[in-house]
Amino acid sequence: MAGALAEIQIPQQKLYNGIQFPVVLSPSPRLPFTLSALTKTIEDQKQYLQALLRKSGAVLLRGFPVNTASDFNDVVEAFGFEELPYVGGAAPRTNVVGRVFTANESPPDQKIPFHHEMAQVPEFPSKLFFFCEVEPGSGGETPIVLSHIVYERMKDKYPEFVAKLEEHGLIYTRVLGEDDDPSSPIGRGWKSTFLTKDKNIAEQRAAALGMKLEWLEDGVKSIMGPIPAVKYDSTRQRKIWFNSMVAAYTGWEDARNDPVKAVTFGDGNPLPADIIYDCLKILEEESVAIPWHKADVLLLDNLAVLHSRKSFSPPRRVLASLCK
Repeated sequence: MAGALAEIQIPQQKLYNGIQFPVVLSPSPRLPFTLSALTKTIEDQKQYLQALLRKSGAVLLRGFPVNTASDFNDVVEAFGFEELPYVGGAAPRTNVVGRVFTANESPPDQKIPFHHEMAQVPEFPSKLFFFCEVEPGSGGETPIVLSHIVYERMKDKYPEFVAKLEEHGLIYTRVLGEDDDPSSPIGRGWKSTFLTKDKNIAEQRAAALGMKLEWLEDGVKSIMGPIPAVKYDSTRQRKIWFNSMVAAYTGWEDARNDPVKAVTFGDGNPLPADIIYDCLKILEEESVAIPWHKADVLLLDNLAVLHSRKSFSPPRRVLASLCK
């Protein structure tokens, strides 16, 4: 507890080495809470909140007066993390206000598989925020899972596969149209991916990410990698399962993309389907899925935690903000 913030327990949390995942904070019942009181508390308790995030990997703020996108923007600003421009990501998103974007706008019936945000490009956010502006009709949770636990379980079960991943890394291949395709979970067109309409500038920005582009008649093929699939989290001194392998192999499917070709070993060899699907099972077993309440703010350490999205019945509006 840090004065105005009280740690509470909810049924969905998991315990790893005595640490709650995620940590859930609510207003202290003794204090009336306004938005400005919340932002002031965040500013005053930054060290405490960052220590909680470092310990758990995820912090859920529940029961605070965060009602609009603008309120959420104030909360994000109060934490003081630097903003990360959304360059190179696959999901269609729209800027709402300030540093706030829509989360992946793919259709409600589609699941979004587990991934670290922008793990397929070298410049990715260190932290991300989600905010529930409108509760889902049903479903629509954002399951989260600790990356080092996935790494440990995979290494234990498939040591040769993991050794090969660590040696070769992964190559991600994605075909982008010119403009955004909102019917696809990876439907971001090349113009919004690289924030330009100029092919030369797009190539420069792709090259800065270590990405190769091959222009097609109605779009472009992007080839990323080889890029590491396992990273070392120096803050916590442990290896993490930092990749979009399962997401790409099971979910990068639309009119332009075949998921099996979307990701390969870094030497170009195909990945074994049975192991990928078993990894998906491990991700699901270890995950925590908390039903969204209106005004929930979820802060994730992108190096510690993978996230996904369950399908849902509308309405649902969850907003996001990415930090360096």
